[in-house]
Amino acid sequence: MTHQRLSLSTLAALTAATTRPGYDRAGVTPGIVHLGIGAFHRAHMAVYVDDLLDEDPSWGIVGASLRRPDTKEALEKQDGLYTIAVRDAAGTHPRVIGSILKVMDANQERAALLDLMASPAIRIVSLTVTEKGYCHDPATGELDERHPDIVHDLANPGAPKSAPGMLVEALARRKAAGIAPFTVMSCDNLPANGQTAKRIVNRFAALRDAELGRWVQDVAFPSTMVDRIVPSTTDADRAEVAGLIGAEDAWPIMTEPFTQWVIEDHFPAGRPAFERAGAQLVKDVEPFELMKLRMLNGAHSTMAYLGYLGGYEYIAEVMGDPSYVRLIHALMTEEAMPTLDMPGTDLGAYRDQLLERFRNPALKHRTWQIAMDGSQKLPQRLLGTIRDRLARGQDITRLALGVAGWMRYVTGVAEDGGEIDVRDPHALKMHAIAADAGDDPGALFEGLVALSEVFGTDLATNAPFRDAVTGHLESLFDHGARATVAKVAG
Repeated sequence: MTHQRLSLSTLAALTAATTRPGYDRAGVTPGIVHLGIGAFHRAHMAVYVDDLLDEDPSWGIVGASLRRPDTKEALEKQDGLYTIAVRDAAGTHPRVIGSILKVMDANQERAALLDLMASPAIRIVSLTVTEKGYCHDPATGELDERHPDIVHDLANPGAPKSAPGMLVEALARRKAAGIAPFTVMSCDNLPANGQTAKRIVNRFAALRDAELGRWVQDVAFPSTMVDRIVPSTTDADRAEVAGLIGAEDAWPIMTEPFTQWVIEDHFPAGRPAFERAGAQLVKDVEPFELMKLRMLNGAHSTMAYLGYLGGYEYIAEVMGDPSYVRLIHALMTEEAMPTLDMPGTDLGAYRDQLLERFRNPALKHRTWQIAMDGSQKLPQRLLGTIRDRLARGQDITRLALGVAGWMRYVTGVAEDGGEIDVRDPHALKMHAIAADAGDDPGALFEGLVALSEVFGTDLATNAPFRDAVTGHLESLFDHGARATVAKVAG
């Protein structure tokens, strides 16, 4: 069946099962610019904002694609509208989101985008540019001053390529015009994201101009902790959504019912009433961030590497294997939770909630997708917990299996001898290390742990860490992921 394209003109004709915006879209004006307008932003922050536009329509979002124009091309013909399809065991529940007023291609519309960011109406610039978009050294959190985009932006400040360069140029224009700075809100999944963004932007501004650097020091960079699982959208998803809403949507977003947003409440230029949409406004995000990184993300990555190696395409399939369930339950309960100091928070209930989310059969979250960019994720998701436990002389058996699963995965060779499409900034380097190591797990460990940008310098010489990981690696090579997981899980 052929449907018309989703747009403002077809909104009224959508099916009765479709939830539509409850405000007059024509009266919404932009108050937020979001850099990195990918699927996660559209499943998370854009939905919270959509919930609040009937109360205050001055907080509409203008999104910017920094690398590829895919999202702009998909949404431009839809007047920025798109469907968020929430899936659970009962079915798929479609809702049209209208908070994104426009998507701009930063490569083709850079001047107009910078003008908008410099305008008084914009009070928040938010980001989901991924770890790589910060142009920093993940090991230190400092600006990588040799990064090609940073070198370019310092030489060409009026035509920046990087997110830090764009933020500083827009702030410089506001300073010159006597306009108060916007608040910079990172929504990326990295530790102390606000402090990381502040450190990087401040350093870039100081390198560009000392006086500007001093002015930028007063910009607010609240940290946030965001959580919602957002699988990649498939053609089958598009067909399902079209049938549900009665219109074609070029890029619907598929997600789960659960959503969480913890925000440091520091917005000198004002903010939407995020708490009315269910966000938690707190003084300190770090405990919540650590909880998510060590419990949800650590478990997710462990399932991704070991699940993929075990032949499971989706996380829900991994959770259908009792051995994997026992492993993940014990990883969170016995190794991750004891490292968290959160009085008043029921960590056991949070663990059970995570396990239930992972079991959601309607959420087609690929292990391969979660395994991407593992070298950027491993330090926060597993290695930090490992360091804390090693410092206390505590067991790291299950965490070490997650690291071993990553090492086995990045060899690029599956258990059946087929090729693994490893997507990682260090993929070529890791492939070379694996080739040199051959079938020697010890050599593979020594080669990969020497990547100081991932492991630092302490773990390479830590005997309990080496013994735990290499022991698991030997089992993964000799017996495979499923048998190894079953043995460790007991």
